[in-house]
Formats: sequence, C-alpha cells, structure tokens
Amino acid sequence: MTFHKKRAPVSARREVRITNKLGLHARPAAHFVKHVRTFRSEIWLATAGGRYSASSLIDVLRANLDCGSTATLQAHGVDAEEAVDRLQKLLGELDRFDEG
Repeated sequence: MTFHKKRAPVSARREVRITNKLGLHARPAAHFVKHVRTFRSEIWLATAGGRYSASSLIDVLRANLDCGSTATLQAHGVDAEEAVDRLQKLLGELDRFDEG
C-alpha cells in the first residue's frame, strides 16, 4: 500500500504586467478565471486599488487592469507556486484576444 505525502500549503506572489493592448477585458478575463479555477490554491490579484479574487470574473473586471497596468498575483495553497508561474505565463499570452 502506497501513501502519498501530503503537501503543505505555501504562499507565492509575482508581479505581472498586462500586455494585451485592450487590457484585461471580458474575454481574456474569462479565459484567465477559467484557468485560475483549475488550481486548489486561493488566488488574488492585488493592485493599488485593492485585492480581488482571481476566481471571480466580476472581481477581475473590477480590478480595472488596462494595458501596461501592473498587479501582484498572490496565491496560498498546496499548488501556489505552480499557479503563479502558469498564470503569469498565461497573462503574457492573452494578446490573441485583441483580434476581435
């Protein structure tokens, strides 16, 4: 019988810059939230205006992230480091949503 070692929750954070020329508008925000929800960790976007749940489309839109804006991805949980790594990469790839 094999027992899996339980991973302890960790915290991770990463500064991100929005490069999509239209900012984090509805379609890329929905794509981002869909990916956030695949992680077990709690994930937030922190800006000068506040802290927003990254698993809520309404909160992500309320963060008002225009092109060039910076935010801090914050995660806490068993897969927090993987979450911030993959989500930072995803945010850099959202330019394809500019093609309306």
